[in-house]
Amino acid sequence: MTESPAPHDAPDMPELFTWEFASDPYPAYAWLREHAPVHRTTLPSGVEAWLVTRYADARQALADQRLSKNPDHHDEPSHAKGKTGIPGERKAELMTHLLNIDPPDHTRLRRLVSKAFTPRRVAEFAPRVQELTDRLIDEFAAKGEADLIHDFAFPLPIYAICDLLGVPREDQDDFRDWAGMMVRHGKGPRGGVARSVKLIRNYLADLIHRKRAALDESDGSDDLISGLIRASDHGEHLTENEAAAMCFVLLLAGFETTVNLIGNGTYALLRNHEQMQEFRTTVARGDTAVLDTAVEELLRFDGPVEFATWRFATQPLELAGQHIAKGEPVLVVLAAANRDPARFDHPDVLDLDRRTNPHLGYGHGIHYCLGAPLARLEARTALATLLGRIPDLALAADPADLRWRGGLIMRGLRTLPVTFTAQPVGTCQETS
Repeated sequence: MTESPAPHDAPDMPELFTWEFASDPYPAYAWLREHAPVHRTTLPSGVEAWLVTRYADARQALADQRLSKNPDHHDEPSHAKGKTGIPGERKAELMTHLLNIDPPDHTRLRRLVSKAFTPRRVAEFAPRVQELTDRLIDEFAAKGEADLIHDFAFPLPIYAICDLLGVPREDQDDFRDWAGMMVRHGKGPRGGVARSVKLIRNYLADLIHRKRAALDESDGSDDLISGLIRASDHGEHLTENEAAAMCFVLLLAGFETTVNLIGNGTYALLRNHEQMQEFRTTVARGDTAVLDTAVEELLRFDGPVEFATWRFATQPLELAGQHIAKGEPVLVVLAAANRDPARFDHPDVLDLDRRTNPHLGYGHGIHYCLGAPLARLEARTALATLLGRIPDLALAADPADLRWRGGLIMRGLRTLPVTFTAQPVGTCQETS
């Protein structure tokens, strides 16, 4: 499959999927929105797919029932075999999770796990998120410098999602190591991910067995894994593979999106000093409504998820005038849709006061991100506490020297070095 042609009078198409593109994909997305809004291309993995870049088309595609999440619908050539999902998930029998299934199975599994993300449950989790945030800042506050990805944005959601799942505290550092393998290149992005998937799968199988035994002994644990076991034991027909796959995808989606939201959001603020000061003023006032608005704008401006996860046409269809054949993959480019000038005024400007902000940062439709309330809580807590406690935070690298992690779905920095006035633990400014 070759690239879909642009109009004859269009300027040359920018190159996609280079290091330069990864650093700033937004000019290329602007070109695609104007000249080839539904664009057929070959991805770095060799998979051929359609990219959807305009807001209206993206919103339509995200809710289109003719676009299935099930990779079995992919008319998959041999050279693309196994390259459209999470590396290693098929071999590890972790395919039956929310990112790979359609109704009615999707409806059933989402109903089971959604109980962990109700507003009440998320609010109950807020003190633990604050405790983790303060502890992590305490660990680097006296040094006067930090890598905010490694020291802060990465461990915070890992420990939080482990607590939510019910991973014992003594095992959580192992999870942190395995998750690190999933976001670092190592000996190749797919090899490192596949190995960590196997380790996580083996651990989850053992943990599920241990928790089932504990429940048989009248353990009253209310963590998510225990809740899934109870549902399975009371007629919800949740298989062990489904339970393990559910926990796996919640771990994966529940930490990397938040790592990127905190990292990308902090980076955007560091590069927009007036907006940074406005954010600090909001924190000092304790204005939670304005803080919520600011986080939504950070999600829109340079959000954690660049592409929505894979979809496959179950029948021939048209999208923005382009014919998509049955079995072809479709990728909705959330980052492009969220800067569409047809939907957002001055879309390339970070505006923390933006009131009309129907961004697609966490998707749309029945596959809207289940963990979005928890991610928002973690981002609000992390950013407000960090910028409240460390008032002179400054970027310690030339933006041109920063590197973004490879991959297709997520968008996040590898490192975010900062400097600040060293503050002995216990003397940092407290948020109001």
